[in-house]
Amino acid sequence: MNEVIVNDVRKGLYLDSVALMRMSRAISNMDGVIEAAMMMGTPSNLEIMADAQLLADNGKIAAGGDLVIGVRATNQAAASAALDYAEIQLKKPMQAGEKTKEWRPKTLRAAIKVEPKTNLALISVPGDFAVAEARKAIRRGLNAMIFSDNVALSEEATLKREARELGRLVMGPDCGTAIINGTPLAFANAVPRGKTGIVGASGTGTQEISSLIAQYGGGISHAIGVGGRDLKSEVGGISTLMAIDALEADNMTEQILLVSKPPPKEVADAVLARISRSGKPAIICFIGANELPMPGNVRQVATLKEAARMAVDLPDGEPAVPETEIEIASGGKLIKGLFSGGTLCAETQVLFCAAGRAVCSNAPIPGVSSLEVANKGHPLLDLGDDQYTRGKPHPMIDPSVRDDLIVEALNDATVGLVLADVVIGYGAHADPAGHLAAVIAANAREGTPPIIASVTGTEEDPQVRSRQVAKLKAAGIIVAPTNADATAWALAAVHPSD
Repeated sequence: MNEVIVNDVRKGLYLDSVALMRMSRAISNMDGVIEAAMMMGTPSNLEIMADAQLLADNGKIAAGGDLVIGVRATNQAAASAALDYAEIQLKKPMQAGEKTKEWRPKTLRAAIKVEPKTNLALISVPGDFAVAEARKAIRRGLNAMIFSDNVALSEEATLKREARELGRLVMGPDCGTAIINGTPLAFANAVPRGKTGIVGASGTGTQEISSLIAQYGGGISHAIGVGGRDLKSEVGGISTLMAIDALEADNMTEQILLVSKPPPKEVADAVLARISRSGKPAIICFIGANELPMPGNVRQVATLKEAARMAVDLPDGEPAVPETEIEIASGGKLIKGLFSGGTLCAETQVLFCAAGRAVCSNAPIPGVSSLEVANKGHPLLDLGDDQYTRGKPHPMIDPSVRDDLIVEALNDATVGLVLADVVIGYGAHADPAGHLAAVIAANAREGTPPIIASVTGTEEDPQVRSRQVAKLKAAGIIVAPTNADATAWALAAVHPSD
């Protein structure tokens, strides 16, 4: 049967990429639809659609400001139905706006005119346009949080240098998490205000730490995301250093906590030198590097859990004890980790290495083998990595991205146990635990490996953490208090001699 590829190009129609990904997923689930995507027509997006066999001749002429709907279906009728459904979905936000007579400014200048006291712009446009919009913001006196990705590293460095000269902070690009003055932005959690100010070059790392601080009875002043590449040599930690300056000047912040992957030596030296001049104590969690020399006012930790406990002055705690004994699948010797949070995957790698276990990953920390180069040891996968999300929603938005790998692990005789995470909060899927539980219920059988999971989030989040935990437990999933505890339980259950 010949497949049908159809495109519909909407000139000058822009929608946020997160909304487009959700619509795309709904279309992909329609009968007869093999794959679907709704993306802005930037060169990089058109390349993604072409690689996914979703680009027809009429779609190739789309410009960056155009919306392209791409459908690959088993027949023309299914393709036409998918385009009709896309039309309905596109009209919904317009109808809602018309009904409520809500006015939304189309330009940054118009928004500032309406809200002249605004000092922060959150930018979520295709990466090809993100720097231009951020530059408009900083030149108009605003700080900028850039949610967009696919921005050239050289452009990021140039933008941040200009922002520094103007005294404006740029968070990002690819900054997915921030909490400013108690307001969660993008993927973030509802946490109380408190004494700890977080600087995060890691989104899920910031979420795990801030949520655990809340669970332990503490709070945060601000969580300033800087983007995952800010600490690269080409950028030099410009936003990280400015964020430290901001937190040092903030009266509510009594201590500073920095979480990131290990930076290059020259950048680490600059960051540590700046912190050493601060009058406030600091906690540093460089995931994958815990033996760097630290200034006298800095305490270094190896895991996100340790960082949170130290922030609220709790003593080092032993891993929590599972409610029931964990019995691994018969004959299975591998622990397979399937993570939606990249930093949670990195934290698990740290703990595996500390336990002397061989591990490989598609996003390896220093000292860990790359999955592509040496597929040896326990495989720990970051499913939010570009290779899994290229043209698709992030698993925190759409947990079905993980479904096939979960089913594959459950049916793999070499796998004795599966590790997974559930990340909730603003911007995340409405019920990720319910989705995971449904997948397990549909595919579990006698002898399938057990699943150990943790839930990153708080009781005040829209999904409510305790409800998510209850759904996982009802499905037979073993739930640990933290990602670090889940990892410790897995290591204890699967012995090297097994």
